[in-house]
Parts: sequence; structure tokens; C-alpha cells
Amino acid sequence: MSKTLKIVLGIIFGLIAALLVWRFSDIVFYFIFSAILSLIGRPLIKMFNSVRIGKFRLPSALSATLTILIMIVIVLLFMSMFVPLIAKQATVISNIDFNSLSQSLEKPIMNLELFLKKYSLLQEHENIRQILQNQVNSLVSFASFSNTFSSIIDITGSISIAVFSIVFLTFFFIKDNHLIDNIIDALTPVNHQQEIQNILIQTKHLLSRYFIGIAIEVSTMMTLISIGLSVFGVQNALLIGFFGGLMNIIPYLGPIIGAVVGSLLAVSTMLSFGLYQEIISTVLIVIGVFAGANLIDNLVLQPLIYSNSVKAHPVEIYLVILIAGSLAGITGMVLAIPFYTVLRIIAKEFFSQFKIVQRLTRNI
Repeated sequence: MSKTLKIVLGIIFGLIAALLVWRFSDIVFYFIFSAILSLIGRPLIKMFNSVRIGKFRLPSALSATLTILIMIVIVLLFMSMFVPLIAKQATVISNIDFNSLSQSLEKPIMNLELFLKKYSLLQEHENIRQILQNQVNSLVSFASFSNTFSSIIDITGSISIAVFSIVFLTFFFIKDNHLIDNIIDALTPVNHQQEIQNILIQTKHLLSRYFIGIAIEVSTMMTLISIGLSVFGVQNALLIGFFGGLMNIIPYLGPIIGAVVGSLLAVSTMLSFGLYQEIISTVLIVIGVFAGANLIDNLVLQPLIYSNSVKAHPVEIYLVILIAGSLAGITGMVLAIPFYTVLRIIAKEFFSQFKIVQRLTRNI
């Protein structure tokens, strides 16, 4: 077979593979997410596999089951803690006295209307209250309700399938540690099997450390934000801390989203109690706590996770995240570091003769 024909066939197979990934993106997501969970669960499965009572050793299926159960219990504990808080926050929002709020905001709204009309951003016959009322009416219309109800049913079905698929795949990925290796090995040409094995070993090691580090970072940030807000007496500190910590999955942009949503949650609580004079001070406290927590994150947690787990310089990581964000938005930012880690490992194995590859992979 000629070299040109090989290249053409490679391009064709690559396009077909990309089309299949796009067409079955849900299944690809289940596969990737399950692989990530199996990496996070590696320390647990190793611990259970090392348990011995005399000559008795835990079967791999039992070790995998225990690992899955522990992960499910952790998720359920989080849900049992935060679902009631979310329900409570919904009740708080429903108790907001909008008439009193409207009266307190009457003068600022009039000034805003005059400003908007002055610069032709609002028509003379329009007013902000009417616009807001029309938006609310459209949201609570029967058609909107029907669509929302149908969407909830669809989402519920999709979530059920996703949860079952992820648990099922994660169990077998944990039970058979070499399952993914065997799949990739079956697709690998014989003359590159050793390189691929080296890539898989290094990838598992680095990504396992990275995802465990991310889990520790998120948990730590939840704790720091919750404690900080509680010290200053902010209502719903635990809920704000949970959401703020969870947003740290998104590099750099996540803390900003967390601070904005946290401020809105805190403000809604102030509005429900009619504490209009304390809104600004509460927002400043929330922003200050988020800033302090993220200062600790930037100085302590991120260097340990990014530099030590994936063996890359912080500036290098920052540039990769920026590029990924410009190409694929928030999803790209979340997946940037794992994807870049795999690329570096592959480059080290196949292109180590290039100086730039040597520089980028010298710590791996």
C-alpha cells in the first residue's frame, strides 16, 4: 500500500470516527465520565484489593461494588445536605414582598427610566414595570408551563439513563482495571503497542492524581466559603459555599460565576426579610469571602494540583485554558488540563526528538 493511500485512508477513518463521536456524543460522555470516576476510585479499589484475611482475598467484583457504593453514598450525603437548602431558598424567594420592594425601588426605577429614555434606549410609552410584568406573564403562561413540564419529563428520563449507564460502566472499569487498556490495545497497530502501553500507564497515574486533586480542591473551597460566610452571619452560607466550591471545576471563570450567584442568593434572602439597607454590605461580604477563599486557592491549592499532579508550569496551564476556552467555551476550559496532559504524554512517547516537546515534557 502506497504512503499516499495510507494517508487518504487515515483521513477517511478519522472523519468517520469524528462523525460517530458527534452522532453518539451522549454515549461518549458516559464513557469518559465513567473513566474519570474509575480514576478517582483507584485508591479505594487498591485499598480493598489489598485486604486479606489469612488466605482469603476480596473478589474484584466485591471490591468494585464497595467502591461504587462508597461513591454513591458520598453523592447521596451531599444531596441530603443541599437539596433541603435549595428548597428552603425557593421558599425564601417566594416570601419576598414585591410590593414593598417596588415601593423602595420606585425612585431608582424612575431615574433609570429617565436615563434610558434620554438615550432612546426605552420608548416614551414604555416603562420598566410593564416590561417586567409582560416577561413574568409569558413565563407563567400555559404554553410555557406545558413546554416546561414536557422538558422536565424528558430531562428526568435522560438523567435516569445517564445515571444507570455511568454506574454500570464505572463498575466494570473499576472491576477490570485493564478493560480500557484492552480496548485501546485491540485498536493499536502491533509495532506501536509498547508506546501505547507506556502512554496508558502515565495517563492513568497523572489523571488519577489530577482528578483526586480537583475533588479535594472543590471540597476545600466549599468548606472555606461556607465557614467564611457563617462567621459574618450571612444566611444560607452552606448553600452559597456548596455552589461556589462546585464552580471551581471551571478554571479561573468559575470563582466569578460562584461569587455572582452567591451574591444573588444572599440578596434574595435580604429581600425576603425586608432588609433593603443591608443588601450592599451583604454583597460586599460575599465578594470579600470569595476573594479570600480564591486567594488561598490560587496560592496553595492550584499550584499543588496543577503543577504537581500534571507536572506543568502555571503559566503553561493558564495559556492552555485560555486557548481551550476560546475554542470550546466553558466545556473546553473544564477539559483543557486533562486533554493537554494526555497530549503531552503522547508527544513525549512519539515526538521526543523535538526540542519543544522535550521542554514541555521534561517533568513527566
